[in-house]
Amino acid sequence: MNAMVHKLLGGVYMFTESVKMSISNIMHNRLRSFLTILGVLIGVTAVIALITTVSGVSTSLSDSFTSMGADTMTVSVTGNDMQSGLTAENMNEIAEFDEINGVIPSVSASVAVARGDEYESSVTVMGRNTYFFTENDDAVERGRAITPIDVSESSRVCLIDTDLVEEFFYGVDPIGETLYIDDLSFTVIGIISEDIDETITEMMSDGSGIIVPYTTVLKMNSERYVNSITVYLNELGQQNLDALETKLGEYLDAVFSYEDDTYTISTMESIQEIMDSMLSMMSALLSGIASISLVVGGIGIMNMMLTSVTERTMEIGMKKAIGAKPGQIQVQFLIEAFLLSMIGGVVGIILGIVLSAILCQVMGTTFTISYSAIALGVGFSAAVGILFGWSPARKASKLNPIDALRRM
Repeated sequence: MNAMVHKLLGGVYMFTESVKMSISNIMHNRLRSFLTILGVLIGVTAVIALITTVSGVSTSLSDSFTSMGADTMTVSVTGNDMQSGLTAENMNEIAEFDEINGVIPSVSASVAVARGDEYESSVTVMGRNTYFFTENDDAVERGRAITPIDVSESSRVCLIDTDLVEEFFYGVDPIGETLYIDDLSFTVIGIISEDIDETITEMMSDGSGIIVPYTTVLKMNSERYVNSITVYLNELGQQNLDALETKLGEYLDAVFSYEDDTYTISTMESIQEIMDSMLSMMSALLSGIASISLVVGGIGIMNMMLTSVTERTMEIGMKKAIGAKPGQIQVQFLIEAFLLSMIGGVVGIILGIVLSAILCQVMGTTFTISYSAIALGVGFSAAVGILFGWSPARKASKLNPIDALRRM
């Protein structure tokens, strides 16, 4: 029992001494050690920063999809030769499904807007129905929403956002005033509230938005059909999402004579899954590219350790001459390579987190520390130190003490 304890204590002492000697050798060759560590540091920093930043982008996108509504479906229609889209009757029939609360058509047009001497080209007009205002009950800041009569009669009425109010009605109450859209006179019936205004204008290339009855936009575009709708689900629909998708598909198949590729049904869940898959592939690709730096850093460690073995041949010969075993010599050089790699890895992790926090701040995405990325960085660093330190350590352990001592 005492022999085992003695042997264990001896092993701990040898390991401690090896660590001390490794640290001493690293400190003795500061510049060379720094340049060796730099390769691993850059590689780990790149891996951590890329994975964490992509993770932040993924979280932000996920939050955006959630805010857009997990209770919705989007139907995009290409139609066929007989019917190129959905009619008002089709949308009403879909809205009557037990699992559906309502349907909002999405039609738009790029128009020129004028009032007096003021003129703006390429403003986006969005066509919506009355259910849009039911689903977005805070959409109107002042004035009134679009009514069923406005929709059925394709009335030339509009709601404008705050940017257009400032541009065309500065100092004037716009409610009841006339605005010319593509040379057609429209009566302003309301102002879009700032909360929903931000959401709307984010989708607009020019940063401005006008809402009119969707039937009016169809008439302006000389069209009869709607090619995109958002379907809002009730609790029953959310609980039976797959069944509802099948039911809606059967209805659309009948509308378009069972022809293939006439429509697409998308849910936020499916879109998010596709986006997550793409981001995962991007993260893996970028991490693979960044990992090349780690390989370069590992080669640097191997080069330094081989140089160290050559420089310390006499030291190795003396240790072997006084009884040091090949395994002990090998462990000492492995510890030195491991320490070099881990120093670079730890500093790289810190810099990677700082860099990713800055990138997320600049990009306006959510910053979340990725513990899997940190574990990957630590694992990479340890693996680089051991793999690229093994050959020099092996070479040192096989040196003949007689040949080494001849160089004294």
